[in-house]
Amino acid sequence: MNRAELEHYIAEVYSTQGENPWAQSPTNTVFRHRHNRKWFAIIMDIPREKVGLSGEEIISVVNVKCDPRLIGSFREEPGIFPAYHMNKAHWLTIALDGNAVRVQERVSRKSI
Repeated sequence: MNRAELEHYIAEVYSTQGENPWAQSPTNTVFRHRHNRKWFAIIMDIPREKVGLSGEEIISVVNVKCDPRLIGSFREEPGIFPAYHMNKAHWLTIALDGNAVRVQERVSRKSI
């Protein structure tokens, strides 16, 4: 799943559109619950090194909130990392590298 596919998926499943709240980071897109306005996902373009991968290329990732009891097992999967720039006990970072199943499973009602 890529960035555009994920934004479309979130719009269809959660009936919410992303927001771009930071002028200095216009590609960072936040998704919020409609009822309480709390974030449940943020899509960002970051250097690979920020998630422990080699190279300085920019990759698209999504941070998703997750049940802390499940985070350890999810982090063992390829393409899933400790959260970048978020609380690592409650968030995961997932590379948007085309793996639709992995992203859809983690951006589910169970994990947000």
